[in-house]
Amino acid sequence: MSEVTNAPAGIRRRSATLDAFERLVGRFSNPDELVRRGGLVTTITPNNYEVSGLSPYVCLGDYVEHHGRAGMTLGEVVKVEPHAVIVCPVERGEAIAIGDPVIRFGAFRIAPDASWCGRTINALGQPIDGLGALEPGKRRRAVANDAPASMTRQRVNKPLKTGIRAIDIFSPLCLGQRLGIFAGSGVGKSTLLSMLTRAEAFDRAVIALVGERGREVREFIEDTLGEQMGKSVAVVATSDESPMVRRMAPMTAMTVAEHFRDNGENVLLVVDSVTRFAHAIREVSVASGELPVARGYPATVFTELPRLLERAGPGGANAGSITAIVSILVDGDNHNDPIADSTRGILDGHIVLERSLAEEGRYPPINPLASISRLARTAWEPDEEKLVIRLRALIQRYEETKDLRLLGGYKPGSDSELDLAVQQVPVIYDILRQQPHDKPARDAFNDLADAMKHAAAKAQQEQKPAQ
Repeated sequence: MSEVTNAPAGIRRRSATLDAFERLVGRFSNPDELVRRGGLVTTITPNNYEVSGLSPYVCLGDYVEHHGRAGMTLGEVVKVEPHAVIVCPVERGEAIAIGDPVIRFGAFRIAPDASWCGRTINALGQPIDGLGALEPGKRRRAVANDAPASMTRQRVNKPLKTGIRAIDIFSPLCLGQRLGIFAGSGVGKSTLLSMLTRAEAFDRAVIALVGERGREVREFIEDTLGEQMGKSVAVVATSDESPMVRRMAPMTAMTVAEHFRDNGENVLLVVDSVTRFAHAIREVSVASGELPVARGYPATVFTELPRLLERAGPGGANAGSITAIVSILVDGDNHNDPIADSTRGILDGHIVLERSLAEEGRYPPINPLASISRLARTAWEPDEEKLVIRLRALIQRYEETKDLRLLGGYKPGSDSELDLAVQQVPVIYDILRQQPHDKPARDAFNDLADAMKHAAAKAQQEQKPAQ
């Protein structure tokens, strides 16, 4: 003891660190094995830290436990080198010092349970609603999981009604489908997502709020979800949290949804937004030294996007389905930016929200010509498909002659197709209007037919006095 006391300050600090490490090792059943899987912090940067001694025992994506002056904190291995590994801390602002012990943790797992419904949790699966601890389920699941094998999954062939007429008519969905909502900022993505959560076809709902403003979380849960929160689990990572937390939130939400799906339930998964998930991946990857390949995005972004989204969809025999509806924020209203273009190719359809329609007061501002569901023919009846094709043609004719009509170049009677479009398209646009507080539509096609009949009867009454 006297030798250590009389040693230089640097040696005394290192001796104290090793003593703490040995005490930590002594708490485990197999200390010798653990020592071989432990290391020490050697370098610290604002976004990550370097650990020596762990390289032979960890893989990319493994989690580690850092034991410092603030207690135990988690980090993820983002780079492995021969003599050191780079670790990105999960929480922002952790107290990390040179010589702190770091131990391999393995894959990060959570244990979802049906009792989680009605609760709000963070990306680590911890409650943040002040309602007490969560009851763990019987099975622990890795957050970074793989999608089910393609040939073991059921077919997607059961239509569902969302209650939103613009979607149910022009871009209908099926249980197990993956749909993207593409829009610029402030156009109405979150509002449309809140309307979709009221669909009655789902047994459970899991909502991931990624990079949201902190003040909007309670508004969404209490006002938007309301009574639906009783069958929902909300996973929240606000914009001020670390990129690691924002990256984990959609994966945690997907893991919770997979638990319900494997129990035979039909689950609605809402992720708002995938773009902020991609931004978080970019921050982590660039900090670890990965080079960007497409407009500032590294290749890891385009690997993680399909890995997450492919986990949604139908399960195997006797399992339920995950219907994923995700929002994509298009930068500068550019629908061909790398994230939007990549996500569009992964999903089973896309809804396009136009800023010009929102400025006209048409809500939801869905562009029926640009929105596509790849499973629409599975959801439509044959007569409904013929009708929608006809309606699209009329809307296209109406929109392409808009400037001509504004200049006074249109004369009724000269073009019968245009005459029909001028008469019916405003009626179509009117029936597609829905506010968030409106009741969901029970049958969108019947509502459209009734509106058409009413408009035709009104036109006949207006023609009689003229005759």
